[in-house]
Amino acid sequence: MNFFRLLFLFTIILCLNIWGQSVSFNTYMNPVIPGDHPDCTLTRVGNDFYTTGSSFNVTPVIYHSTDLVHWEAIAQPVSAAWSGYGDAAGGGCWGGQVVFHGNKWWDFFKTNKGMCFATADNVKGPWSLPTVMNTPAGVPGLGYDNSIFIDDDGSWYLVVKNGQPNNWIVQLGNDGQPSGKVLNLTWLNPAPSYPYSWAEGPVMWKHDGYYYYSFARDLSGGQYVMRSDSLTDNQSSWQMMGNFFNMNDPQISGSLFTTPNHASAVVTLDDSTYWVMHPLYAKGEWKGQGRQGLLNQVHYDVTGKPIADYPINSSFIAPALPSSGIPWMVPHSDFFNSDTLNPEWSFLGYTPNNTWSLTERPGWLELSAKSTSEANTVIKNDGEHNYSLITRLDFSPSSTSDEAGLWIMRGDQTMNVRLVSSLSSTGDRVVRFVSGSTQYETLNSIGDTLWLKMVRVNHKITGYFSGNGNDWTQVGQAVDISAIDSYSDFSTFTGTRQGLYVNGIQDCWFDLYIYRDAYTPILAECPANQLGTKRTVLSTDTTVLDNIYYNNWALYAGVEFGGSDYQKSPDSVSFVASSANNGGTVEVYIDSIDASTKIAECNIAGTGSWSTFKTFSAKLSKPVSGSHDVYLLFTGSVTGKLFMLQSFNFTSTKITDVKNIEGEILPKQYKLEQNFPNPFNPTTQIKYSIPKPGYVSLKVFNILGQNQATLYDGEEKAGNYSITFNGDNLASGVYLYQLKAGSFLQTKKLVLLK
Repeated sequence: MNFFRLLFLFTIILCLNIWGQSVSFNTYMNPVIPGDHPDCTLTRVGNDFYTTGSSFNVTPVIYHSTDLVHWEAIAQPVSAAWSGYGDAAGGGCWGGQVVFHGNKWWDFFKTNKGMCFATADNVKGPWSLPTVMNTPAGVPGLGYDNSIFIDDDGSWYLVVKNGQPNNWIVQLGNDGQPSGKVLNLTWLNPAPSYPYSWAEGPVMWKHDGYYYYSFARDLSGGQYVMRSDSLTDNQSSWQMMGNFFNMNDPQISGSLFTTPNHASAVVTLDDSTYWVMHPLYAKGEWKGQGRQGLLNQVHYDVTGKPIADYPINSSFIAPALPSSGIPWMVPHSDFFNSDTLNPEWSFLGYTPNNTWSLTERPGWLELSAKSTSEANTVIKNDGEHNYSLITRLDFSPSSTSDEAGLWIMRGDQTMNVRLVSSLSSTGDRVVRFVSGSTQYETLNSIGDTLWLKMVRVNHKITGYFSGNGNDWTQVGQAVDISAIDSYSDFSTFTGTRQGLYVNGIQDCWFDLYIYRDAYTPILAECPANQLGTKRTVLSTDTTVLDNIYYNNWALYAGVEFGGSDYQKSPDSVSFVASSANNGGTVEVYIDSIDASTKIAECNIAGTGSWSTFKTFSAKLSKPVSGSHDVYLLFTGSVTGKLFMLQSFNFTSTKITDVKNIEGEILPKQYKLEQNFPNPFNPTTQIKYSIPKPGYVSLKVFNILGQNQATLYDGEEKAGNYSITFNGDNLASGVYLYQLKAGSFLQTKKLVLLK
C-alpha cells in the first residue's frame, strides 16, 4: 500500500472521528443522482436541500436530501394531466427551481405556455395548478433555464435567460409575478459576437457581501462567474472572474465527465464549506443516459473567486451532514400498495388522470393506453449499467397491437427495447421481445398473469418470462442497445428512461416493479459508490471490480430481497472471484457499513491466478427483506491486492410457486381468460377468476348455441381457477365457452383442430 493510499485512509478515519458518520458516508463518487437531470438547481431550506430542473417530456420531480449525497424523490409539482403540459419529445417543462418564500413553497419552470409557477403549503404537495407569469414591459420574454435568487432582506428575483443576447434580473412580488426592479444585463453577451455563446442557465448567490452571477456557455461546456458588491445592471460594477470550475486539475483528461456547465447556485453549510450541483453528460458510449446529477465542493481563493472542484473520477470527501437514512438515488422497487403514485415515477407526456389508477384494484397499478395509437408510460431515470427489471402483470391482449410490459426508451422516443405480453399474428398468446428490427416471440402457456424480466449487462439486454417469478424462460437472444445508450440528444434533450407501459385497447394491471433483483447476478464492476476500487477489463474480455485492497468498499444500490409482496427470502450470498494471492474476506452490509448492519462474511481463497475465477459462498447471519443498499467491505492482509470480483448474487430458499401465489392473492374482478393452447387437440386449459363466492357456470357451446359440455356448475369460492377441457368426442370446428358468475357474463371462442 503506497503512501497516498495510507494518507487517504488516515483522512477518512479522522473524518469518522470528527463527524461520527459511517465510513460508507464519508466519501462519495459522482454522479450522486444517476440518469437524466438536466439544468438542475439547488436550494437550501434549514437543514434540508432540494433539487429539480428540466424534465422536458416527462413529469418533473423534486428531490430532497439532508447530506447532498443521498437523494429521494418526494414530489411532482406539475401534473401530467395539466392541460398545458406538452406531449412531444422535448416538450413539457424546461428549467425548474423549488424555493420557500412567504411561508409557502414555489416551483418555477418554463412550458410552451410561458414561464410558470405552482405553489404548495407542503413541499410534498398537493401542488396548485400552474400560473403563467406576466412579462414586464421592456423585457423580450421570460425565457427558459431560469432560476430564483432570494436576497438577505427577503426580496426575490427571477434570473432570466431568453435567447443569446438577453440576460435579465426581474424582481418578483409577493404573488410571484414580476414587480419592482428590472435589471438589464444584455451587455453580458451582446450580438453579433456573442462572446459567451448562449450565456445560459444563469444562477445567483451571495457571499461575503458580494452578489455572484454564474452562467454556462452552452451544452458543449464552460461555466463562468462574475460578481458585484451591489445588485445592479451597471456593467462597470461587475467583475468578470473567469472559469467557475477548476480547469487546471491534472486529472481532467481521464475524467468520465468533462466540460462541466449549467451549475446551480452555490449553497453554504454551517461549517463554512460550499457546494454546487450540476448536470453533465458522460463520455461516449453512455452519453445517452443524459446529463447526470453531480455534486462538487466550491472553494473561494484569496481574491474571492469561487472555484469548483472538477468532476474527476475520484472519491471526494462528503459534506459533514447526516444522511437521515435516505438510500442512494436509483430507481427502487414498487409494489403499488399506496393510493398515490410514488414520485419516482414520471408519466411520458400529457396523461389524463382517467388513464391510470391505483384504487381500481388495490395493490396493482392499472394503465390504459391514451388512445388506440398512443401508449401510456410510467418511467424512471435509467442511469446505471447493470440491473434486472422485473414486473408481474395481468393483461389479456386481443390483437397484435395490444402490448404491455417493460421497456427502455431512448430520449427522443424513436427507439426502445421492450418485453411484452401480446398476441402473435396467428392469434396465439406470446411474450414478445423487440429491439429495433429484431423481434423474438415465444408462446405464452401461462396465461394473462405472468412475470417479465429484463436484465441489463452494460449494453446487452436479455428478456425472460415466468409463471412463478422463479423459473425463467429466455425469449430469443440478448440484444445490443448501444444505439440507445450512446445517443446524444441535443434537440429533445432527454436521456434514457425505463419503466412500464401499455399500448392498444386493453387495460393492464401491474402488481410490482423491481429494479435490482438480489437473486439475479449483480456485476461487481458497476458499483454506485466506492472507495479505492476500479473497473478493469482483463485480456480474456472479462470485466471485474479490481484494485481491491484492505478496507476498500463498494456500494450496489436498490437491491430487492423480497418479502410479503415478492415472496423470497435470502439464505446465502455467493461471489465469483479470483486471487493470485491469499485472498481475503468480503463483509456484506446493508444500508451502511456499521456493526449492526452486517449480514454476512464470505472468505475468498486464492485461486492460483488472477484469470482463474471460482465461486465462494457464505450463509447470511441475519434475515433480510425489502429493498436495501448493499455494501461490500473488503478485509484481509493490509498489504497487497486481495482479490478481484466478477459478480455476486443472493440465494433464496423461500420461493413460492405460482399456484400458491395465485391462491394467496384473491382476484379483484371477474375474468375469463383465453384458452391455451388454441387451436387445440384434444385438450386445452381454461382459466377464470372469481372475486367473491357465489354461483358459477362454465359451459361449452357450438356455434348454434347448443350445449356441448358443462365444465362447472355450482357454488365457487373466490379465487383463480383452471379447468382442462377435453374435446376428444367433438368434431373439429369453432366452439364457444361461456362463464356466468353473478351478473358477470363473458363468452370466448376456442378452436378444436384434429
